[in-house]
Amino acid sequence: MNEAELESRVLAILLEVAPDVDPGSLARDVDFRDQFDFDSMDTLNFAIGLHRAFGIEVPETDYRYLAGLGKAVTYVVQALASESPPPTSSRRAV
Repeated sequence: MNEAELESRVLAILLEVAPDVDPGSLARDVDFRDQFDFDSMDTLNFAIGLHRAFGIEVPETDYRYLAGLGKAVTYVVQALASESPPPTSSRRAV
């Protein structure tokens, strides 16, 4: 999944939590609270949605990284990268 696809999926999760948000007017680099009514329960539900979609744990101490679309996408990219197993060679010595 490339970053554009990932951002699209994160946006879809956001819209599940905040269905009244107009995705066309959503500013990527502005915190959600500065754009629309997004409270702590919404943040919790957003974190749960990200966990379900991507299998990443989002501790409450990291909720600040989910405050805006750009921040959330960066957080998910980094979380997925840190959970990836190191590459291994599938070749066997002969």
